[in-house]
Amino acid sequence: MRKATAALASAALAVVATGGLWVYQSAEAADHLDPPARTDPAVNPTADSAADIADVFAWNTATTVTIAVTGAGPQPQGIGPVYDRNVIYQVHISNDGKPETSERDINIRYGRDAAGNWGVQFEGIPGATGTVSGPVQTVLANGTVVKATAGLFDDPFFFDLQGFNETKATGTLSIKNTRNFFAGKNDTSFVIEFPRSAIENGSNPIQIWAETRRIQGA
Repeated sequence: MRKATAALASAALAVVATGGLWVYQSAEAADHLDPPARTDPAVNPTADSAADIADVFAWNTATTVTIAVTGAGPQPQGIGPVYDRNVIYQVHISNDGKPETSERDINIRYGRDAAGNWGVQFEGIPGATGTVSGPVQTVLANGTVVKATAGLFDDPFFFDLQGFNETKATGTLSIKNTRNFFAGKNDTSFVIEFPRSAIENGSNPIQIWAETRRIQGA
C-alpha cells in the first residue's frame, strides 16, 4: 500500500478571460526554499529540494496556454537537475469560477529506464491524447499543439536579494535593478503548452496552481 502526503509547497496565479485575450488579474507565489526547514539544504542537510516549488508562470496567445513550474533551486551553474521518482508534481486548473475547485489536473512524474536514463511523464494535459512521455531536456509533442518539456533551465526570476536583506535590516530602500541574485542560477523545471480552447469556459476566470506530493510506503 502506498500513500501520498500533503503538499510541501505550492504556488498559484489567476487570469481572467476578457474578449479575445486574457489579462493578468492577481498572482500569489511560493518562495524558493520555503519552508526552509523542509526544503533548504543550508538549513536542513536532508531537505527535500525535489519537492520544493519555486514559482508558477502562465501566459497565453489567442490559441495557446503555456504553464511553467520551477523548483529545486536556485542552484549555481555546474549543479545538475534534481529528479525524484517518488515526487508527484500536480498542476491544477479551475475554470468554473470557483477558485477552490480544480476541473483539470495535470500530473507530472520523473522516472528512470533500465539504462538509468531519466525520463518524464505528463498525464492529463488539456487537449492531449493520452499521456505525454519521453526523455528529459527534450521537447515532447502530442498532436500539433500540445508540447511539454522538463529539465534544467535558467531561473527566469529577477530579484535583488542583497538589497532586500539590506532594506529589512536598515529600513532604507536598498534594492537595485543592477543586481540579480538569480542570474546564472538554474531550476529543475517543466513547461507545458496546450490549446487555450481546452480550458476556456465562457468568461470565467482561470485559476492555476501547483503542488507537490511525496509518495511514501505505508
